[in-house]
Amino acid sequence: MGFRNKGDPMRFSERCGTRGAGRGWRGFGVDPDVSGFIWKMAGHLRGGPFRGGRFFGHGDLKLVILSLLEERPRHGYDIIKAIEEKSGGMYQPSAGTIYPTLTLLEEMGFAHATPDDGGKRVYEITDAGRQHLAEHRTTVDDIFSRIARTGAGLTSDAMQEMNRAFRHAARATYTHATHKLDDHEFLRGVAKVLDEATAAIESLATGK
Repeated sequence: MGFRNKGDPMRFSERCGTRGAGRGWRGFGVDPDVSGFIWKMAGHLRGGPFRGGRFFGHGDLKLVILSLLEERPRHGYDIIKAIEEKSGGMYQPSAGTIYPTLTLLEEMGFAHATPDDGGKRVYEITDAGRQHLAEHRTTVDDIFSRIARTGAGLTSDAMQEMNRAFRHAARATYTHATHKLDDHEFLRGVAKVLDEATAAIESLATGK
């Protein structure tokens, strides 16, 4: 049960040049400063594929972790890397997200941790965890399906064409603007062009 787009075996991070949205989308072919801004702004949006800028909705991460533990016992770091892999490189959760969730799963009786030979905690799913996962199997499948659809859309040829156009527009805007900081007429002209482009995009999106 995974997120990979069956029609495209290439990892999202390889296709788009990013190593996980959690560290900022350097990718999509956009300059790092611009791509970081895109991901920051995505966190303030609602209704997108990541439910208000979050990669997982409320309660989703617990189910994803349980599904990974159902496959085999894992260390916390292994869970982080597995989620990055199963999301096709779109997302790498932080330790500050994973370990509190693992603690919660232990408190709920859904997971159990034992130290390995090196002293690291290895987490296993419990019978109660398996039952909980089975009761929410439809939700788990929906989570995986949603991420797979999003990944396929983000790596499509059409999206790559849009990314290229955006990259070129952003680069042209700031390359010329930084050399014309005293030319207020030029800067206002660029702002007007961008405002017109924004209005055209909104019109295209709404069909008006």
